[in-house]
Amino acid sequence: MNQPHLPNETAELVRQEVAFRGYFKVVRYFFRHGLHQGGQSKVIAREVFERGQAAAVLPYDAGRDEVALIRQFRAGAYVAGHHPFTWEIVAGIIEDGETAETLVRREAVEEAGLEVADLLPVQNVMLTPGACSESCQIFVGRADTGSAGGIFGLESEGENILVKVMSFAEAYAMIERCEVDNAVSVIALQWLALHRDDMRRRWR
Repeated sequence: MNQPHLPNETAELVRQEVAFRGYFKVVRYFFRHGLHQGGQSKVIAREVFERGQAAAVLPYDAGRDEVALIRQFRAGAYVAGHHPFTWEIVAGIIEDGETAETLVRREAVEEAGLEVADLLPVQNVMLTPGACSESCQIFVGRADTGSAGGIFGLESEGENILVKVMSFAEAYAMIERCEVDNAVSVIALQWLALHRDDMRRRWR
């Protein structure tokens, strides 16, 4: 909530009800909000996909100028008609009492077998603000990719995650060929493209 407010940008929650509860949860909210021309809207109903808050990290080895990306099956990509296996950065849902920094360090070990040292915050973004309450805090993390790679993930959670180390140039070329198609990973790699020289001076 750190954006500057424009005039009459107010919102009021009238009531809420659980519309669906399964692996995830959908809540139906009833709102009134301010109108840009003045006054208030009528009560509107919106279903919101409740997934929790997420964090993600792009492991980067500044000495080798390499990043580690992961690849796994994604049901949403399959249903949307995209390739069902996607290139991503390490990510997860923040648990109660856990910080974003703790989460990405834990997930880096679970998903990629990597220890992440220093973390630099990139952005905290809403992924689909019209339909989902999830935001994702994105980091670039200092890592040693010398012996990284392989297959990781928790079998108990149905995870089968391929880890691939590649040069930053190779990873960025994948964005330009539209081979990385999830927003969090694109943001992290674009940020690194803008700040890479500084990162290499700082972390070598």
